Amino acid sequence: MKILALGGPGAMGRVAVRVATGLPGVREIVVADRDVEAARRLIRELADSRVRMSARKVDVTDEAELDAALNEADIVFNTVGPYYRFGLGVLRAAIRTRTHYIDICDDWEPTLQMLDLDADARAAGVCAVIGMGASPGISNLLAARTVARLDTVTDLYTAWPVDVPGSGAEETDLRGPDGRPIAAAVHLMQQISGTVAVVSSGELVQQPPLQPVTLTLPGGRKGTAYTVGHPEPVTLQRSYRPEGDSANLMVITPGTVAYMDVLRREIDGGRLTNETAAADLAKPSMRRAMRAAVRAIKFKTPGSLPPFFAAARGIKDGRPTTILAHLTGTAALMKGMAEATGIPAALGLAQLLDGTVSRPGVHPPETAIDPDRFFADLAERAKPIAVVIEEAS
Repeated sequence: MKILALGGPGAMGRVAVRVATGLPGVREIVVADRDVEAARRLIRELADSRVRMSARKVDVTDEAELDAALNEADIVFNTVGPYYRFGLGVLRAAIRTRTHYIDICDDWEPTLQMLDLDADARAAGVCAVIGMGASPGISNLLAARTVARLDTVTDLYTAWPVDVPGSGAEETDLRGPDGRPIAAAVHLMQQISGTVAVVSSGELVQQPPLQPVTLTLPGGRKGTAYTVGHPEPVTLQRSYRPEGDSANLMVITPGTVAYMDVLRREIDGGRLTNETAAADLAKPSMRRAMRAAVRAIKFKTPGSLPPFFAAARGIKDGRPTTILAHLTGTAALMKGMAEATGIPAALGLAQLLDGTVSRPGVHPPETAIDPDRFFADLAERAKPIAVVIEEAS
């Protein structure tokens, strides 16, 4: 098949493209970006690839240019962010040109809009998988593993590490080669400000982010994580209908969440934009660091929470039960945001390529991707990573 890799030269895109060159069924990859020279550089780096590769200039805001590129592809692999700006337009173009689609959308706002295109995608015969990265993506499939062990679901949480020691995530660089904040950092500022989607008493609602959630989990694990805007509560609420609460959480140290809280207040007050706040997070200022240090005492520690997990509470065989699914060996995957997102995205693409995922419509990972196969493939790609499932009544 011919793959159009939109945003292929970007941080996440280049990892996904590299992995995709080794996938069965890939005949050609067109690396597309508004910076065509960056696309050409990536192709030179992958000169030993067994698949045919070419570069193409595509600005996703130019409808004619985008449609022309999509019309020549079988699948579009969209890693252009932030998705709250660009995601919906690319998916609409894929449906319009009848091109199968996969992305790493990590913003909850466009996720709602993209899910609303399900009927259009089905009518066009287009299979679209949205949010197939680390979080969302791996997190949704961990949630699927927990829900499968319960008869009814009350509460459902997903969580990913920000800077907890040993997770690998603490090594993430939020700046690109040009020194500017990467799109993922800009996205993060969007999702720690304003209001974010969570599930409360079974209903999707909006609340301020960075709210503490204290969890007691199987294996004697206990700690506090903090809410952040992400697609998981939006899609898991539709997929599994938890009767209680559901949120996406950051496993994060008190000092860092305090600094984010300072940035959140300045974004909400109009003193910072998402871009300027992301630049500040990448290179913290002394003034804000001092303010955060004063606030840090108000925030709780993650305690013994796993760095990357999903946890569900509900009923199993008539008894209240908590199921925990968590990753071990995460340092192998989380050593960089690009690897953590690009590898899962390419493994999701593999299932689209071979027809494991084929049903027309717009799907979140948990309703489309085979979790058993995915985690087996992930363990092979990112040794010694593994999934551990624990249970407590």
